[in-house]
Amino acid sequence: MKSLIAAAVLSLVANLAMAQASPAGLWKTIDDETKAEKSLVRVSDTGGVFSAVIEKLLDPAKQDAKCDKCSDDRKDKPVMGMTILRDVKKSSSDAELWDGGEILDPNNGKVYKVRLKPVDGGKKMEVRGYIGMPMLGRTQTWIRVE
Repeated sequence: MKSLIAAAVLSLVANLAMAQASPAGLWKTIDDETKAEKSLVRVSDTGGVFSAVIEKLLDPAKQDAKCDKCSDDRKDKPVMGMTILRDVKKSSSDAELWDGGEILDPNNGKVYKVRLKPVDGGKKMEVRGYIGMPMLGRTQTWIRVE
């Protein structure tokens, strides 16, 4: 009986750890070049497909910013409330990654392929935007807020 209870507890702990390792949640974005806090981004899971919306811009001077350099349906739309991450799914080749989608950099209007990797028990997430292959890109580390 004790081993059954121990197995149940371990299973519960493992499931909670895996839930925290999901990209879903509220994240503080950190600029990879300046190391400044930029925004709060909400990553949502809809049936295994992840997307992200900018909930808050942390620079008061950019509160009314628009994506004037965007070339798709987000052109000239407010950055606050904008969907910057689309169509990301759990990687079929690596259990620790989410990929297959795209991420928008509202500063330059460019859209990149994206790879998400929760690290540090899900407290942080490495967000890699790239063109072609992941080696040709840059990584930001986002910090989980909730």
